[in-house]
Amino acid sequence: MPLDAFLRERLVCPQDHGELLYIEGNGGSDEVLYNPRLRQVYRIDDGIPVLLIPEARSVDDAEHDALIARSGG
Repeated sequence: MPLDAFLRERLVCPQDHGELLYIEGNGGSDEVLYNPRLRQVYRIDDGIPVLLIPEARSVDDAEHDALIARSGG
């Protein structure tokens, strides 16, 4: 279930309060919100963003590049 566009425009990173990139997965699965500045991924469970700092996951250079490519940037 893709995240609502209205909601996506208003969500910010809980750590630096900056913009998050929405990364849609295959058919709406594996969708995440990504902060490329901090290289932190926030999962989306059943259409609900999990924006808890302890739940964020760090990414390495290869995954960062892949996420940027998937975001269209």
